[in-house]
Amino acid sequence: MNPVTALIADDEAPMRDLLRARLEQAWPDLQIVAEAANGVEAVELGEKLRPDIAFLDIRMPGLSGIEAARRLYERSHIVFATAYDQYALDAFEQGALDYLLKPVSAERLATTCARLQARLRTRAQGAAAAPQDIGQQLAKLTTLLENRGKPEKPAYLRWIQAQVGASLRMVSTREILFFQSDEKYTRVQTVGAEFLIRKTLKELLDELDPDEFWRIHRSTLVRVDAVAEVKRDLRGRQMLKMRGWPGELEVSRNHSYLFQQM
Repeated sequence: MNPVTALIADDEAPMRDLLRARLEQAWPDLQIVAEAANGVEAVELGEKLRPDIAFLDIRMPGLSGIEAARRLYERSHIVFATAYDQYALDAFEQGALDYLLKPVSAERLATTCARLQARLRTRAQGAAAAPQDIGQQLAKLTTLLENRGKPEKPAYLRWIQAQVGASLRMVSTREILFFQSDEKYTRVQTVGAEFLIRKTLKELLDELDPDEFWRIHRSTLVRVDAVAEVKRDLRGRQMLKMRGWPGELEVSRNHSYLFQQM
């Protein structure tokens, strides 16, 4: 019977050494035929040596472990080394792929080795997992890991509550042309109306989408897509003309970089 062979790919040499040492304890008969320091090397060695198992770090230069797995999974059983615990549990629930959390523990590796040995026996009996199933899992894992680490988009303020007499008016931020501080209040200007609210500009800056509202002056925030025109007056100041509003707003020197073309 031919010995079972494996490839280890990780861009960190200490991690490769640790995994090799752990494998020697957990599976003494397993032959490590090659080690790779990046995804490109992993694919080249995997295609050349055709190991039964490929242990792939997910984050590697050149090609990621997932990209390398797409090239190797039809000939090798894939085991990912990952730090993405919460995503791994979901992505590997079907069992066609396996994973190890870094740093690799002896107990978890023993479980993985037992699963691999069972799969190898299954493959020898001609009932291996369908390649398309593994391909689907790789696609799912890719999506999960691409989303990991992306900060959730903050729930930016979309409505302003303005007191109008004895009534409360809800004003959509899409209606607002600009905010301007006015002593104890902040003025809210739309095309057809003006309101006063008690929120400060600083509070609004923290709550509004920075891609939608820009501060052009210490006392003024404008909705960017409501700016109709930027021009300079006789004193060289940048002045904004807002859509549907007859007045002009001054851009302070500290914020003139926002309109560099002027």
